[in-house]
Amino acid sequence: MVDRFALRLSLFYGALFVYAGISMPFMPVWLAAKGLDSREIGIVLAAPPIVRLMVAPVSTRIADRYGVLRRAIVGASVASVAGFALIGLSAGFPTILLTFVLAAMVAAPVLPLTDAYALRGLAARLQAYGSVRLWGSVAFIAANLAGGVLLDLIPPHDIIWALVATLALAAAVALGLERLAPERPEAVDAPATAPSLWRSPAFVGIVLGASLIQASHAVMYGFATLQWNAKGIEGPAIGALWALGVLAEIALFAVSGRMTAAVGAIGMIVLGGLGGVVRWTAMAFDPPAAAIVPLQCLHALSFGATHIGTMHFLAQVAPARRGATALGDFSAAQAVVFAGAMGLSGVLVAAFGSLAYVGMAAAAAAGVICALAALGVARRPATE
Repeated sequence: MVDRFALRLSLFYGALFVYAGISMPFMPVWLAAKGLDSREIGIVLAAPPIVRLMVAPVSTRIADRYGVLRRAIVGASVASVAGFALIGLSAGFPTILLTFVLAAMVAAPVLPLTDAYALRGLAARLQAYGSVRLWGSVAFIAANLAGGVLLDLIPPHDIIWALVATLALAAAVALGLERLAPERPEAVDAPATAPSLWRSPAFVGIVLGASLIQASHAVMYGFATLQWNAKGIEGPAIGALWALGVLAEIALFAVSGRMTAAVGAIGMIVLGGLGGVVRWTAMAFDPPAAAIVPLQCLHALSFGATHIGTMHFLAQVAPARRGATALGDFSAAQAVVFAGAMGLSGVLVAAFGSLAYVGMAAAAAAGVICALAALGVARRPATE
């Protein structure tokens, strides 16, 4: 029998990542069609991560504080539709930037809130997070492919309305999300009696370690397409290489429940970091096209295992009704580390070419060290 909670959650992840799969490659096309130059496009696209850094920790704390996790998801999803519709009605760089900031403010908490809702609800049903989250990755690939077709069917300045439509679909699905077990607001003095997660060395170690491992993808995300094209790899083949990485990620998500049970949440993060070290070290030596195929499959570890391990660790370490807070804080920390890595990646590529991946391998290795240190701290009470 199909579990309705997992089914509806899978549909919601799918709808969210349809939006992401169209927005990521094609939003710059819309901005250019609205007359923005490269500098202005860069500023507009930089706004959402900065807003996420400020908004996500606050909004997730509010959701935990008042026990309104599902309602917060619904409210943020509906507000996101209005925010992007406002973007669609705007014109000129100052107005578009302002509406982007407003839309980012309401959209920023959706994913950390959803992950918190998923981890809590699936744990209560003894179901694996990865087997539900994988539908987001499936939808992302489908949206990438459909977006290319869509761009041939509609004018570039109408792309924004396709995004509004996908967000409206997500909001409609959010309305059907099942309620969790009754949540009660925290006592007024709860913040004073419950210590901050940031006082836990294990939490700090995992947040920093996982952020470093995920940030080690910066050179790949920013420059791999250009590097592959310079090697003579054609556009369709480049698209297939990117899709292969996501397919490997989906495969890992499908078996992540058994893997996490076998090696533990922190063990998954360590595996992810080690996969990143191998992947980026090999990429640093400008491998031939045939070797890129297995290296792309390592995305299952460098991204997938790291993500799954982090989600499970945060679910384990966060006190009752603090799950969204933990995820909001991690989202903000990861945004800071990734932004720094993206800025550094451009400098490294300009100076060293493919050897810039050595820096990414070092970041992944540092992430492994942080995760192992957190593992030592987490085990210490049991041995004393």
